[in-house]
Amino acid sequence: MREIVFDTETTGFDPATGDRVVEIGCVELLNRIPTGATFHAYINPERDMPASAQAVHGLSTQFLSDKPLFAEIAEKFLEFIGEDSKLVAHNAGFDMTFVDFELKKCGLVPPTRDRVVDTLTLARRKHPGGGNKLDDLCTRYGIDNSHRTKHGALLDAELLAEVYAELAGGRQANLGLVTAVQEEISVSAIVTASRKMEQASYLSDGERDAHRKFVSSLGDKAIWLEYLPDAKRTAAE
Repeated sequence: MREIVFDTETTGFDPATGDRVVEIGCVELLNRIPTGATFHAYINPERDMPASAQAVHGLSTQFLSDKPLFAEIAEKFLEFIGEDSKLVAHNAGFDMTFVDFELKKCGLVPPTRDRVVDTLTLARRKHPGGGNKLDDLCTRYGIDNSHRTKHGALLDAELLAEVYAELAGGRQANLGLVTAVQEEISVSAIVTASRKMEQASYLSDGERDAHRKFVSSLGDKAIWLEYLPDAKRTAAE
């Protein structure tokens, strides 16, 4: 299942009064695990940046003056999000209002709202009465957001991807993968230790025999027997 977690930064709260998108960031998920594929763009809003908005995201009129217009990145944005991937955002109504406005202004068709997942709604259902801002949820789930000194579309999308995994219970599936890897590492470490025990020149014959008997006691199907030929002989004896 492919999903796109995204976030926008804007000049204000309402495109109907002249506010525009100034940054957009997207993170691709497959089965709620980030693939590493992202889309990110700063955008020239063709207007001045209000001081109140700059205080939130730090993007100035001067910084954005040489950035592309939304029309120049619109097709690439639509290509990245695809035609049927779910679109995940925090307070998604806000972001989608701006995305709809910008795409329509370019003569393009916005994504349908049935594709949208609002993590703020999910958080309010799961944690009624609790703080459900992105920072609140990062704190609740132990997600490191210490580098988030200001809002940033791509950074916020990356943090939201981790929060979304928690809200959707996705980390339990990830935990199974991690456990399997840890088990493989543990087996490998023990096998390596067994090899070293067999090869250690400082071991006495008695210590080496004791080690082989221990490995043999693990049963005929123990994986370490494949690496200790003499242990099979001891077990047979």
